[in-house]
Amino acid sequence: MNSIVLIAILVLYLGVLFYIAHWAEKKDNSKWTNNPYIYTLSLAVYCTAWTYYGSIGVAAESGLNYLPIYLGPVIIAPTWIIILRKIIRISRINKISSIADFISLRYGNSRFLGALVTIICLTGIIPYIALQLKAIAETFHIVSNTPIRTNIFEDNTTFIAIALALFASYYGTRYVDASEKRKGIVTAVALESVLKLVFFVIIGIYVTYSVFNGFGDIYEKASQLPDFVKRNTIGGLPQAINWGLLCVLSMFAIFLLPRQFQVAVIENNRENHINTAVWLFPLYLLIFNLFVYPIAWGGNILFEGQDVNSDAYSLLIPMHFKNVLLTALVFLGGFSAAISMIVVSSIGLATMVTNNVLIPYNFIGQLKGEEQTINSTRILNSRRIGIFSLIILAYFIYRFFGLDYSLVSIGLVAFVIIAQLAPAFFGALFWRRGSRLGAVWGIIIGFAVCIYTLLIPYALGASNAANSLISEGFMGIHLLKPFQLFGLDYLQPVPHALFWSLFFNFITYFGVSVSFKGNYRERNYAEMFVDINKYITNHENAFIWKGTAYRNDIEKVLIRFLGEERTRRAMNIFNLKYNVDKNQELADARLIKFAENLLTGHIGTASARILIASVVKEEKITLPEVLKILEESKENIIINKKLTETSRELQELSAKLKDANDSLIQKDQQKDEFLDTVTHEIRTPITAIRAASEILIEDDEIPEELRKQFLQNIISESDRLNRLIDKVLDLEKFETGKQKINVSENQIMETIENAIEPLQQLLTNKQISIHVEGKENIKALFDEDRIFQVVTNLVSNAIKFCPEQDGLIVIAVHDKADFIEVQVRDNGKGITKGDFENIFDKFYQSTNQNFKKPIGSGLGLAICKQIIETHKGKIWATNGANGGACLNFTLPKK
Repeated sequence: MNSIVLIAILVLYLGVLFYIAHWAEKKDNSKWTNNPYIYTLSLAVYCTAWTYYGSIGVAAESGLNYLPIYLGPVIIAPTWIIILRKIIRISRINKISSIADFISLRYGNSRFLGALVTIICLTGIIPYIALQLKAIAETFHIVSNTPIRTNIFEDNTTFIAIALALFASYYGTRYVDASEKRKGIVTAVALESVLKLVFFVIIGIYVTYSVFNGFGDIYEKASQLPDFVKRNTIGGLPQAINWGLLCVLSMFAIFLLPRQFQVAVIENNRENHINTAVWLFPLYLLIFNLFVYPIAWGGNILFEGQDVNSDAYSLLIPMHFKNVLLTALVFLGGFSAAISMIVVSSIGLATMVTNNVLIPYNFIGQLKGEEQTINSTRILNSRRIGIFSLIILAYFIYRFFGLDYSLVSIGLVAFVIIAQLAPAFFGALFWRRGSRLGAVWGIIIGFAVCIYTLLIPYALGASNAANSLISEGFMGIHLLKPFQLFGLDYLQPVPHALFWSLFFNFITYFGVSVSFKGNYRERNYAEMFVDINKYITNHENAFIWKGTAYRNDIEKVLIRFLGEERTRRAMNIFNLKYNVDKNQELADARLIKFAENLLTGHIGTASARILIASVVKEEKITLPEVLKILEESKENIIINKKLTETSRELQELSAKLKDANDSLIQKDQQKDEFLDTVTHEIRTPITAIRAASEILIEDDEIPEELRKQFLQNIISESDRLNRLIDKVLDLEKFETGKQKINVSENQIMETIENAIEPLQQLLTNKQISIHVEGKENIKALFDEDRIFQVVTNLVSNAIKFCPEQDGLIVIAVHDKADFIEVQVRDNGKGITKGDFENIFDKFYQSTNQNFKKPIGSGLGLAICKQIIETHKGKIWATNGANGGACLNFTLPKK
C-alpha cells in the first residue's frame, strides 16, 4: 500500500479519535459515555500490540504458551466484585489519582514511597511504550513496503508519536484534579477496543475460512510441519509451574499496571459497572484469543522455510493474497491497540511523576505562595509536559536503543517489574500490620532481585551463553546464576525472576513489618483501608489527628488550589455533613482529613499532607493512643449503626402504630355508624310494635280487620328484630370459632335455585331479570344452609344496587380442577376500587353512593366472608368488564 495513502488513513483515524473524545467531554453524564459497557471496553486497554501481534508470534513459535497472560485476568475477574470494589471505594473517598498515591496514602502519606512506586512504574512502562511505537513503525513499513528511515524527521513514527503526545496532553489534562473522570479519553479507548477486536476477528475468520477450510484443515496441515508436536506440547510439572507463575503474573498486572489502575479505578463512575465487567471482560479476551492459534499456524504453513517475523503474520497473510483492504484494517487494529496503551499509560505515569516526584520534591515551596490560577496552570502544564516528554522519551528509546527483543519479552519484563508492587499493594488492602518500612524495603529488594535475574541478563543478551555472568554466575558462584538462582533450573527466565523477586519482596515486607511498628498515621490508614466499608460514609471521623489548627489557615491553603468559590462550597458541605458551626475557629481531625482529600487530587497525597502540616501544629500520638482511639471509633461506629437501626425500627414501628391508629379511628367511626344503624334498625320495629300495641290497648272498639292488621305488623316487626339479632349473634359465633358447619357433598346449582326462589317476587316487583349460568350436577363440599344464606345475601345485595329500570343479575358457576367458583354480577354502578376489600369488614359502610346507607344492618357481606372462609374458600369483589359489581366466592370440591 502506498505510504501516503496509509498516512492519510492514520490522520483520518486520529481525527475521528479527537472528535469522539471531544464529543464525549461535552456529553456530561450521557448514557453513551457513562455505562458499564464503555467501562468494560476501556479495561481492554490491557490488549496492546502484544495481543495483536506478539501473541501470534508466541503461538507460532511455542504453541499455547501465549494463553497464561490471558488466563490470569479471566481467573481473577470474579474477585473484582470484592477486591476491585474495595479499591474503588478507597480511592474515591480519598480522591486518589494513581497507584502511587494509593500505596503512599496507605503507608502514612509517605513521600519517599510514592516516589519509589513512580520510579518502578517508569522503569517498567517506558520501554514498553517504546515497544508499542516500534510495533507501529515496523508494521507501517511492512504494509507500505518502505524501509525504516535513519533520519528521525523522515520517519513517519516521529509524527505519530508527536500526534499521540499532543492528544494525550490535551485530553488527559482537562482538569487540575487528577481524580476527575476523563470521559473523552475513556470513550476513545472504548471505541478503539471495539475496532481492534472486530478487525482481529475479521482477519481470523478470513484466515480460517477463506485461506483455509476451517480449524480442522489448519490443524491437519500444521501437524505435518517439523517440530509441530514439540512446539504444542504443554509439558509436565515444570511447564505447569511456569504456566501457573505466568497466570499469577497476569493476575497482578490486571490490578497494578498504571493503565489498568487508571481505567479500572480512577475512571470508574459507578461501582455497579463492575458487575458487567466481571463477565464481559473475560468474554472479550476469549473472543480475542479465539483466532490467535489459527492465524499463527496458518502463517507457519504459508511461510514455511521463509525468513519472516511471525509477530506480523496477521499482516503478512492478507498481503500475501493481495488483500489491501483487509491489510489496512488489521494495521488499524494494531495501531489502535498500541496507541490506547500509549495514551492511557502516559497519562497515569505523568500524574505520578507530577504528584509524587515533581511537586513534593521540587514545586511544593513555590506553590505555597502563589494564587490559585497560577498554581492550577503550573500543575496542568507540568502534567502536559510530563505526558509529552514520556511519549517522546519512549520514542527515543525505540530509535536509539534498538529494543531487539520481541513484544512479548519486553511486555513480560514490564509485568515482572510492576509485580514488585504486589505485596505492598495487596497488603494495604488486607493486612493492618503492614508498615511503610516493610513496603519500601520489600519493593527495593524485590526490584534488585528482578534487576539481577532479568534486566541485567536481558541487557547482556539472554541467549548469550558465552557471557560469564549468565553461564557461571556472579563471581563464578554457580548458585548465583541469574537464570538458575540457587539451583532452580526448571523455570523459564520470566517465571524464574518473578518467583525469586516476589519471594524476597514478600519475606522482606512481612519480616520488616512485623519487626518494626509503623507510626500512628500508618496504623490509622491501615484501619481505614482494611475496613473501608465501615468508614465509607463518614471516613473523616475515623481519621486520627491531635494538635492545634485554625479553620482560617486551612481555608487559605485550599483557596490557593481550589479558588474561593469552590473552597466556600466545600466548607459548606463539610459544615452540613458534620453539623459544624461555620464561625468555629478551631479545626478538628475531620477538617484536616477533609482538606487533605480536597488537595490530594491536585497535588497528590504526600504533598497534601505537607501543605496542611505547614499551617497546623500537630502533636505526636503514641501507638497505644492510636489503638485506643481506633477502638473508640469502632465502638462509635457500632453505636451509630445500632442507633441507625433502632431509629429505622422506631420509624417502622411509628408507621405501623400510625396505621393501627388510623385503622382504630376508622373502625371506631365504622362502629359508630354500625351502632347508629343497628340502633335505628332496632328502634324502628320496636317503635312500630309499641305504636300498634298502644292503639290496641287504648281503643277497644277497633274493627276486627284493622286489629288483625296491627297484630300482623307486630309479628312482622318482631321477625325483623329477630333476624337482626340472629345476624349479630351469627357474626360473633363465626369470629370466636363457636359456629359449626355441617359439610357434605351438594349440588351448587340446586342450592342457588332454592336461594333465588324466595326472592322471585321481589325481583318481579323491581323488574329485575336474573340468569343462572353453569353446568348441572356440579358438586362441592359445603353446608347447604350456610351457602343458601350466602347466595341470598349476595343476590339481595345485587337487587339493592341494580338500576331502577332494566336491572340484570347474572349468577355464573365455573367448575375448576379442585374448586368451584360462583360469581354474582349486577349491572349497577359498580364498586370503588378502594372498597374492594373493605366492603367485607363488619361495621363498614362504603362512602361510595352506590353503597352508602343501604337498607339493612351492613352485616350481610361480613357474615358471607366468615361463612366462606370457614369453608376454606375465598370471597372477593371486582367490577364487571361492562360495569356493575361482581362478587365472587370459591368452595372446595374435596
